Amino acid sequence: MLSYKAPIRDIKFLFEDVFDYYGHYQKYPEYAEATPDLVDAIFSECAKFSENELLPLNQSGDKEGCKFDNGVVTTPKGFKEAYQQYVAGGWQSLSHPIEQGGQGLPPSMGMVKSEMMGTANWSWGMYPGLSHGAMNTIQEHGSDEQKELYLTRLTEGTWTGTMCLTEPQCGTDLGQVKTKAVPNDDGTYDITGTKIFISAGEHDLTENIVHIVLARLPDAPEGTRGISLFIVPKIQSDQQGNLGEGNNVTCGSIEDKMGIKASATAVLNFDNAKGVLIGPENKGLECMFTFMNTARVGTALQGVCTAELAYQNSLLYAKERLSMRSLSGKKAPEKVADPIIVHPDVRKMLMTQKAISEGGRAMIYYTAKLVDDIESAKTEDERKAADDRLGFITPILKAFLTELGCESASHGMQIFGGHGYIKEWGMEQIVRDARISTLYEGTTGIQALDLLGRKILLTRGVALKEFAMEILGFCKDHSMISGYSHKRQMNKFIWPLSKAVASWQQYSLRIALKARKDRDFIGACSVDYLMYSGYIVMAYFWAQMAQAAYEKLASGVEDRDFYRAKIKTAEFYFERMLPRTKSLAKTMMADPKTLMQLDGELLSFL
Repeated sequence: MLSYKAPIRDIKFLFEDVFDYYGHYQKYPEYAEATPDLVDAIFSECAKFSENELLPLNQSGDKEGCKFDNGVVTTPKGFKEAYQQYVAGGWQSLSHPIEQGGQGLPPSMGMVKSEMMGTANWSWGMYPGLSHGAMNTIQEHGSDEQKELYLTRLTEGTWTGTMCLTEPQCGTDLGQVKTKAVPNDDGTYDITGTKIFISAGEHDLTENIVHIVLARLPDAPEGTRGISLFIVPKIQSDQQGNLGEGNNVTCGSIEDKMGIKASATAVLNFDNAKGVLIGPENKGLECMFTFMNTARVGTALQGVCTAELAYQNSLLYAKERLSMRSLSGKKAPEKVADPIIVHPDVRKMLMTQKAISEGGRAMIYYTAKLVDDIESAKTEDERKAADDRLGFITPILKAFLTELGCESASHGMQIFGGHGYIKEWGMEQIVRDARISTLYEGTTGIQALDLLGRKILLTRGVALKEFAMEILGFCKDHSMISGYSHKRQMNKFIWPLSKAVASWQQYSLRIALKARKDRDFIGACSVDYLMYSGYIVMAYFWAQMAQAAYEKLASGVEDRDFYRAKIKTAEFYFERMLPRTKSLAKTMMADPKTLMQLDGELLSFL
């Protein structure tokens, strides 16, 4: 049986000691209510809901799965009741504007909520989770009438939302989209086509589902320049939200998947379904990026959730499972064998899981502050600066954290040994559920091309330079050549981090120069480059956590073991995980000819 306790202590450490969230909230009058007492109370209640209501449905939902019958999808037992509690508790409205029925609290608090609920039950969390992207898209690009109708219902949670991009003939290459949108005299459009892999595309949790759909107008240009975006509800309504007739949106089937079985992944057929245009004609892909970026950060969060759930259960098991004796002498002489936590290899896997989950959480919370800044910026320059930083770091978070989440899940299964392969323990489910995270919202390869191609080369490295300067500024402020303060102790983090950032910039320049001569070089090195970048970014946040821990210890804080553990985990990361950049640097700079020299026929042995 899976176990989960919300990491409230670690969340408070990041909020209070590392990122000064309460000082951050004070910058914005609209977040004045986000006081420490209120935030603590909300997170405490969220932890209870996640642990007591969602976690018990995790394994049972996986075993039962969703049922499909002639277009009707039924979620597993308990899911609908949990969703009703979620809506009644006001969780969906937590971080959305007051004028649309929300509570007006910061988006960053919504991210913490999503982490706790997602760790307890990722499949369940996908149903309300997809709504946030739809809401952000309508908020950014919708008309006043669209906001009034759709955002109010989505905010209260009586309706949910989806994103409908993929079609049978195309996934990432959206230039191949064939779904048609034919204009009507009343300003609506008839939407016809088939969309696949639609998460939460059909279910029994709410009375209506609002689909955000990519489609082509009759005279649209070819490729991505000819895509428009539409709002297509499952059931039509009047402007007051009163439901009317069905809208010719039917579920043709749901996918029989490797994991997240309790989350319905639907094939949706649109047959002259009524839709309304959102945003300008033929600018649908640009508008959809609002949704996609939201979803990518949410997918990055899945990597952290996976790592945390795997770590918590691995740690409990490693403390109890007895096997062999420690090589350095008996550690539990009164027992028939020592607990496996004493063995170095098990410790390495546990420490890797801990470094991933806590380091990844810090990366996500840093990003959540950027989202707050974008939402509440007072000037366009402030908003653009935060948006540019978010755009730069998003592909790193999405790909790097999901890849490491899968690694953590794999370590969990290994720690459990043969029991990890048995369903009752839940570890094999974590592995299955995690695997999709590296695929949806753009595979690791796609994120890598986005990072290196669009965010580095097309901007001539401006975003990288700015982020590197932030890291080097931190290094300068927290290094000390002599003296006996904690700044001297920080040198074991500062110097490796400084050198890594300098190398990051140098390698980026070398890659840019090589790419001028060989275009295949970008595709050959991009994934290694992204992972290389990810390890350096995570090192930055582990250095920040170590710095905060040293400061708390110097202040005479009582909970000293917690802060010592932070420093020891940072040491592990810098000694055992950051060195992975050395092998990645070697492979990312290798000649692509070793990949491309065999043609299709030579690759085949049949």
